[in-house]
Amino acid sequence: MENNSSWSPIIPETGIDAFIFDCDGTLADTMPIHYKAWCAALGEHAVLFPEPMFNDLGGVPTHRVVEILNERHQLTLPVHELVAIKEALFQEWSLSVQPIAPVVAVAKRFHQIKPMAVASGGHRHIVRRTLDIIGILDLFGAVVCSEDTPRGKPHADPFLEAARRLGVAPERCLVFEDSITGLNAAQAAGMQCIIVPHHAR
Repeated sequence: MENNSSWSPIIPETGIDAFIFDCDGTLADTMPIHYKAWCAALGEHAVLFPEPMFNDLGGVPTHRVVEILNERHQLTLPVHELVAIKEALFQEWSLSVQPIAPVVAVAKRFHQIKPMAVASGGHRHIVRRTLDIIGILDLFGAVVCSEDTPRGKPHADPFLEAARRLGVAPERCLVFEDSITGLNAAQAAGMQCIIVPHHAR
């Protein structure tokens, strides 16, 4: 069932030439599936990755999440192996993912009116597949993923790359995000940002 939230973003009437959207938790209600996949992949170490920590790291590239767990808990978890397991589980469970209706409504409303991009910390094949499942992949002129910049969120790089691809100055872009990590990245890029509340999912 699609989200029925009464929340609706307030779009500035002037000063915005392009929209840039995060994917997970912003356009697509994938965060519960991502967390389930993380817990399954981590096994006995899942207790070290509570849901609040997962939410705080929203937007951080997948491989970096494993590196952070290793750093915080003095572990030697195999980064690439864990990422592969987690992503495979997510793909298996994500076929029923639903759009976050208020945000997708904005993207549909401004399609072919303003340039739009997605800037995500996810892998390209996962992000594009998610957008395709909820039927909005064709709305975006650019899809920037973890492979496209040397640094992910909270650094500004993904948003700056999206603005570059759209041909719009960063200060003229409006970002839609659901995490503090994403907000920090948008602010670092000099962009305005609308935070999508959890109850909008």
